[in-house]
Amino acid sequence: MYRMSSVKKIILTGGSKGLGLEIARYLLHTGYQVHVINRTLPAALEQLQNEYQGKLFIHLYDLANVEELTDFLKKQFPATEPIHGFVNNAALAYDDIVTNLNLDLLEKMYRVNVFSAMMLTKFVLRNMLFNKISGSVVHISSVSVHTGYKGLSMYASTKGALEAFSKNTAREWGQRGIRSNAVVAGFMETDMSGTLSDDQRNRIYNRTSLKKPTSKESVAAMVEFLLSDKSASVTGHHLFVDNGTI
Repeated sequence: MYRMSSVKKIILTGGSKGLGLEIARYLLHTGYQVHVINRTLPAALEQLQNEYQGKLFIHLYDLANVEELTDFLKKQFPATEPIHGFVNNAALAYDDIVTNLNLDLLEKMYRVNVFSAMMLTKFVLRNMLFNKISGSVVHISSVSVHTGYKGLSMYASTKGALEAFSKNTAREWGQRGIRSNAVVAGFMETDMSGTLSDDQRNRIYNRTSLKKPTSKESVAAMVEFLLSDKSASVTGHHLFVDNGTI
């Protein structure tokens, strides 16, 4: 019989700012133990760690280094210590039109957005199977996969790959009590959207039903729902939190 734990241990990538920091804060507030894998330790994340001592753990690693990722994970997360969930949030944004495509930048984005996510999923799944955990994997996707935005073709392709990966992972491991879903987030007020002009942002927001940015807290709440027992029958889905863009 696969067991659940009262305090769930969650791995979260990209938790230093924006949506990732909001997800970390939300999970900690609702009682999870959170392990953030991040390239750097910014002040906001360090402050959150001080606030939640013994509940928030930070593991510094550059996810672009896919080749050594498994060895790093084995050192940080022993197989005998159960992992209950994985939130794949880390992402690089390489924005440009297709005719300007740069292979080096595209490859670096895929290493962080896709390849590291797949390797982490593999590691987490093996841990869940070893410990007989009914766990949950949540990939953060983007509404750009489902509706066109100029300059986001390459970025959207990485998120589309994750959505396909998530759906098939759900099929493969559902019989072992492991779920996988993607949260399709709309455009939020983050550093990633900060490079846009006010006019560009307003045009994007006006395409939504609610005519405003997607709430980071709303996305974080959906992530927590998918990690929790409340979503025990939800797997293989793409759940839209996008203010009605689609």
